[in-house]
Amino acid sequence: MTEQDRSTRYANAEDRARAGRYEEREADWRQGAVVYQVMVDRFAPPADLDARRHLYEAPKRLHAWDETPTKGEYVEDVRLWSHEIDFWGGDLAGLRDRLDHVADLGADVLYLNPICEASTNHGYDAIDYLRIAPWLGSREDVTRLADDLHGRGMRLVLDGVFNHVGRANPIFRAAEADPASPYRDWFEFGERFPGGVRAWALAESLPELVHENPAVTDYLWTRPNSVVRSYLRDGVDGWRLDVASDLGFRFLEDLTRAAHAEKPGSLTVGEVSAYAPEWLGPLDGLLHWNLRRVLVELANGRLSARHAQRILARVYADADYEHMLRSWLFVDNHDTARLPDAVPDPAAQRLARVLQHTLPGSPVVYYGSEVGMTGGDDPEMRGPMRWDLLTPDNPWLVLTRRLVELRRTRRALRVGDLRWLDTDELIGFERSTDRVADAVVVLANPGDEPVTELVQLVDSKLMHVLVDALGSGARLHPVQGMVEVELEPHGVLVLTPRTAEPGGYEPFKRVQ
Repeated sequence: MTEQDRSTRYANAEDRARAGRYEEREADWRQGAVVYQVMVDRFAPPADLDARRHLYEAPKRLHAWDETPTKGEYVEDVRLWSHEIDFWGGDLAGLRDRLDHVADLGADVLYLNPICEASTNHGYDAIDYLRIAPWLGSREDVTRLADDLHGRGMRLVLDGVFNHVGRANPIFRAAEADPASPYRDWFEFGERFPGGVRAWALAESLPELVHENPAVTDYLWTRPNSVVRSYLRDGVDGWRLDVASDLGFRFLEDLTRAAHAEKPGSLTVGEVSAYAPEWLGPLDGLLHWNLRRVLVELANGRLSARHAQRILARVYADADYEHMLRSWLFVDNHDTARLPDAVPDPAAQRLARVLQHTLPGSPVVYYGSEVGMTGGDDPEMRGPMRWDLLTPDNPWLVLTRRLVELRRTRRALRVGDLRWLDTDELIGFERSTDRVADAVVVLANPGDEPVTELVQLVDSKLMHVLVDALGSGARLHPVQGMVEVELEPHGVLVLTPRTAEPGGYEPFKRVQ
């Protein structure tokens, strides 16, 4: 019997009410995508380091790939920390040569930290938005990268830093030098500001733009030749917006509208560190700092299961669900200690990563996380990619590939609905569609003691054996709508229904 025959003959009223919902979500590449984040300078080692030294003029410093970033001193002449101008030599051409790794992981989206010309390795201090940093490549390299990704069925998202520029930006220099400059009112100057200009987070190296000036927003996103729109025409598929809350609701809405006008279906995902449901709408999705905090605190035992589940339930209830599916869920990135440093217990790390990949949204894999890279606070978490750890038996690589594969084979994890389970000492939820074969039940014990608990299932179709898709061998047998769960400290199960038994018995033969 075909799937169409089954849905026609065996769908119940609830199935019929949900018909088409999941197909529409699957048609939107932004919903439930797996994102792989790369800091280009630190990803692919150059073939000839010495041949690249001329690209890094003093006070920039070029390091060997096996060196670890360390915190430096403040360089007064350039108003930067020395570790901000330490480089490792990666570029866009080298990244293109390593796309097989990203594709083999199963990523749907490649997200790059800022690549425009800047004074620093991190690129959050733009000199020229429209030009690529010469040590990384060119605009043509961006288009080639986008073409390569599209040929693999993947998308490209860039980091848009539109709240502020760097002090070396020619527009800022002209405005600073001449009160009569046409760019003077692109910035707010005054003696009350450290460094003489309003700057982001009082960092003198990052003068803020005045978006209330239409010339600024025309340059950034409104005009056809603006920064946002021109990169979308070059093949880029979306923007991750740095410190999006600093731009505010109105300007984020304008930017998103301009991006969608240039490329329908493009993505704007904004960095908002607060409790953020109201930012969905002006944005397509969030870089979800709030959920990252919940997962890390839960894994470290600072939130109980019951408390964390109440918080999670409220986050998803208060937000528009379609936007949450487009939001990015991360547990570490370029601004945080890597997960092994933030959560020292390996079992607790595993629990956090499993929840990251099974809760609604788009999980972000920060380069090197898939092989267990470590690194503390800035700049340690931005170390060069450890290709030497990329071995078939690396347990973190095995787990990452398994979790991503589960998202591919169980569409409920990508685009399914969310229902919470009534639990006490466990985290429990179900991801579901209108088809029982898609269902996934997740149960996690974040505590330091073993837990045995009776859990009420909320899906009336789940009447038969549930097996752990993570390979533990665990099998749960629902009895009268409940399952008895035994989980070791920091244990987690990702349960799926067994739809056929040896010998041909099909327990769901007349259930969609």
